[in-house]
Amino acid sequence: MKAIVLAGGKGTRLMPYSALIPKPLMPIGEMPILELLLRQMKHHGISEVILAVNHLHHLIRSFFGDGSSLGLKITYSVEDKALGTSGPITANLDALSDDFLVSNGDLLTNLDFGAMMRQHIARQVAATIATQSRAMQADYGALTVDKDNLIREYREKPIFSFEASMGLYVLSKKAVRPHLPVNTFFDMPDLIKSLIEADQPVLSYNETCNWIDIGKPNDYGRAQERFAAEPNLFLPPD
Repeated sequence: MKAIVLAGGKGTRLMPYSALIPKPLMPIGEMPILELLLRQMKHHGISEVILAVNHLHHLIRSFFGDGSSLGLKITYSVEDKALGTSGPITANLDALSDDFLVSNGDLLTNLDFGAMMRQHIARQVAATIATQSRAMQADYGALTVDKDNLIREYREKPIFSFEASMGLYVLSKKAVRPHLPVNTFFDMPDLIKSLIEADQPVLSYNETCNWIDIGKPNDYGRAQERFAAEPNLFLPPD
């Protein structure tokens, strides 16, 4: 199976650090977060990876080269203009396998990619999204108001539970092809919504695992602490 990694964002929420270093090269311990992700992909059976790059892409190319040092075949896709997170998939669809992995390039996780891919194939679905259960407490009292503006329920700072997308997907090439517009800005949520509206099966893959998106400075700090505490959770055996 092949994978495409979305590694072209400017990382504006991590400024000023990401002004000089692209977010996928931000170190976790002594290793860029993207290298950790690629090593895990290799461990779980991925052999070829397309890195969709843009911001400071020459640094990413210089670091990973053709991927041979990691036992992978790595190629690069550079967009001339921003076409959203689904844009690189449209541009590279013919080069991808019948079912392929899509990942953000700034994730610290120890999710079992192999198990996720096997479940996707076994269920024969259009898409599988890695999810984690999350709960958020509202900052305000929540009111239920009827059509006559009468308050029927008052909940003080309620807790809302939901399934959060981890930024990891397995997609069926055949299923997604009709839903990918050409030369049009289109994000991953747009693609998933289009599949659902067309009654294409989209599966949630929920696994107990670690997951931190390093998009914000506080999250980057948490990722550093988590990796320092148990590096073997995230470093697959050679």
